[in-house]
Amino acid sequence: MSSQPLALPGQVLGPTAANNIGSGTHVHGDTLIASIAGPLTSRPSTSKANKLPTVSVTRPSGALLPETGTIVLGRITRTNPRQANLSILALGSAGEHTCSDPFPALIRQQDIRATEVDKVKVAESFRVGDIVRAVVISLGDERSYYLSTAKNELGVVMARSEWGNTM
Repeated sequence: MSSQPLALPGQVLGPTAANNIGSGTHVHGDTLIASIAGPLTSRPSTSKANKLPTVSVTRPSGALLPETGTIVLGRITRTNPRQANLSILALGSAGEHTCSDPFPALIRQQDIRATEVDKVKVAESFRVGDIVRAVVISLGDERSYYLSTAKNELGVVMARSEWGNTM
């Protein structure tokens, strides 16, 4: 299976003497530059006068939405004794796909850890502002996705102490 190469904004795509400008590109000096991130395509010329290929970059189609089993990164927005509310900021274990609009989500008390579920205290596990890596366990209701941090590789990845120092 061959995949198209990806171009990033600012990436040099080649000289303008060897390529025609296409969508998602611009010219800087005599160099063709990618304007947006996406798959790189090169179409052969259909013109008899100009035999140069047209290079273009297209945006990936469709918005990314969290699905069951997706690893997400989110920021805790509110806690109460039964659950922690958060905003999903990025999809992927390393936050590869950032969300243009954050998705509302919650982590219930029983989904915080896998063992000793009855002894979990939400306030001792999360604080407002914590960045959390979690997995989507349910699409939930119309208001929120349901997440879980009940695996070793999941949980708080960035936090601040009561004094404001990064932990």
